[in-house]
Amino acid sequence: MKAKKIAIGCDHAGFPYRDLVIAHLEKSGVEVVDHGTYTVDSVDYPDFAHRVARDVIEGKVDLGIVLCGSGNGVAMTVNKYQEIRGALCWIPEIASLARQHNDANVLALPVRFIDEPTALAIVSAFLEADFEGGRHQNRVDKISCS
Repeated sequence: MKAKKIAIGCDHAGFPYRDLVIAHLEKSGVEVVDHGTYTVDSVDYPDFAHRVARDVIEGKVDLGIVLCGSGNGVAMTVNKYQEIRGALCWIPEIASLARQHNDANVLALPVRFIDEPTALAIVSAFLEADFEGGRHQNRVDKISCS
């Protein structure tokens, strides 16, 4: 599945890469639903991560991207939803494997620990990879605690 529409959300620490990621997505022909934040003023990351997770669950978008300083806070937030498989990725290979093996539907970026070219390479890897199914499907089915 090649994503056509992606929701993005970030806190103040993730904000420095927000516009960069949005421009990269739009250049790739992806429609972006931007949930903010829109400044470097301190905000609470769950507020933005919840919006992205809900868009994915409700089928309003194909995938989601969340950004914060470490990536952990936003990843923990989106992963509270049974239907979400959020992957914290700091190199492109992890992003590819998260999609291929884990059917990840939300990418979490640790903005304070990756440079801009790496961030864009991770986003591209996440978008270009598809879930392989097969032996991985059984494992993905066991992730949810429902």
